[in-house]
Amino acid sequence: MELEWDDGFEIRVTAEHGEVVLSANRAGLLSLANHLTALARDNTPGAHIHLDEHNSLEDGSTDLIIQRID
Repeated sequence: MELEWDDGFEIRVTAEHGEVVLSANRAGLLSLANHLTALARDNTPGAHIHLDEHNSLEDGSTDLIIQRID
């Protein structure tokens, strides 16, 4: 699955006190929407998206894994 990113995207994920907060600018939200659509259309068993501060998230972000279940 190839992920497409809108120019200038910013995405941050934090987890504290049992809450996960995903914060993103407009380009980040549009990019995530595209990723979710791509994941929904992917028929590969175990399909998932793994994002972290070394792969697309802002520094200091908590890892984010989005997986499709069938």
